[in-house]
Amino acid sequence: MAFEDYRTKESVVVVYTGEGKGKTSASVGLMARSLGNNWRVAFIQFIKHWQVSEHVFIEDIQALYQEKLFFYKGGKGFFNAGDLSAKDVTPEEHKLAAEMTFETAMDCATNGNYDLVICDEINNAVNDGLLKVSDLKKLIERRSPKTSLCLTGRNFKTELLELVDIATEMKKIKHHFDDKYLANKGIDF
Repeated sequence: MAFEDYRTKESVVVVYTGEGKGKTSASVGLMARSLGNNWRVAFIQFIKHWQVSEHVFIEDIQALYQEKLFFYKGGKGFFNAGDLSAKDVTPEEHKLAAEMTFETAMDCATNGNYDLVICDEINNAVNDGLLKVSDLKKLIERRSPKTSLCLTGRNFKTELLELVDIATEMKKIKHHFDDKYLANKGIDF
């Protein structure tokens, strides 16, 4: 097929999933690329409520990008993750936070004000039962035709693959956490 036979899409759905590191990092890179293209971007965070490095970065660049960058941090921490769980948060509080964050994501994806909406860790929220698969399907299907969507987190539901345009699985080959080393600030979070 010749290059001139290829077409462009008005918007796409991108998924970064898998057990390996780099899903959020890839979405932050996508955010940078989009802002560099003068797009309006919404970055919606589903799980991480503590101050991780990407939150500091986004908050710092908001002054530069102003109304072109919307950031919403709605998570309550890891749910049902053993020692890493947010133990002081009830399952009901996790679910409510996920639902409220989803409402924000749905508004940003459907209102036509954003060229890109990133829903970081939304796949985890669905996999953990904090949101329904039907919620994620609704987000994909009801987004504004001009709004691209980026969905990150482990365990993206394969039954929704037919609705996305780009899906990348991050595969862990080796990670020092397996050798009982904690995550490194600036690298892992």
